[in-house]
Amino acid sequence: MTARVLSGKEFAAKFKEDAAKRARALEAKYGVTPGLAVIIVGEDPASQVYVRNKDRACAELGIYSEVIRMAADTTKDALLAKIDELNYDKRIHGILVQLPLPEGLHAEEKAILDRIDPAKDVDGFHPVNVGKLSLGEPALVPCTPSGCLKMLELAGIPIDGQRAVIVGRSNIVGKPMAQLLLAKNATVTICHSHTKHLAEVTREADILVAAVGKPKFITADMVKSGATVIDVGINRIAPKKLVGDVDFEAVSEVAGAITPVPGGVGLLTVAMLMENVVTAAELQLAEK
Repeated sequence: MTARVLSGKEFAAKFKEDAAKRARALEAKYGVTPGLAVIIVGEDPASQVYVRNKDRACAELGIYSEVIRMAADTTKDALLAKIDELNYDKRIHGILVQLPLPEGLHAEEKAILDRIDPAKDVDGFHPVNVGKLSLGEPALVPCTPSGCLKMLELAGIPIDGQRAVIVGRSNIVGKPMAQLLLAKNATVTICHSHTKHLAEVTREADILVAAVGKPKFITADMVKSGATVIDVGINRIAPKKLVGDVDFEAVSEVAGAITPVPGGVGLLTVAMLMENVVTAAELQLAEK
């Protein structure tokens, strides 16, 4: 068996097209352009690339973008003051603090992210949005798991009644992914570093999501024949070599469908961020 490759580029283009249409509709109805503010603290090279990609995506889709660059020695109080300013800025509908923060702010990360108005929390990290997601209420959802779910739906992969196994329990991917699949009536298991007999569990999965951060961790003997395998991992093993958490070549011979790395889930994240910005704008403007 050679797995169907689920191209992130193909699905991301569809999500972006939808976000652009909705942004134009807001412009027509309210005379307002959805706005995103990204705060980047310090000079982390990877973060600089991510921020440029987000800024470029906004320009492509007709979304107002504002990048706030702050020095690496910025204090917690100064950063919180900037977030407060953006919380009250009517031009801004979504706020994102680019992670990782500089070492001096690591311990303050939760307090900083929690300062963002939940209505503008387009990363979906605020406790209010996390709580709404767990209760099955409408919420701004973390971009990567949201993109994974929508990709499954657009690809026509059954979710209702299927057995889903997630390897990784992070607050950013693993836990929200479980909530989203549960809401679609999948039977969900989360595996982690303390899971016993891991391969036995993963082989039961109709949908296997790998989000553990270890290169080629999921091998062919861990995958059920015909399963859909979603690889969230992005691991740099050489200056210009990226691989996922899944041994793509070997698992492709077993799985029914699989996402590549690069070219898979990573492309969905920015697309879903754009969708979250538009969603946030729609909700805020509807309340006026």
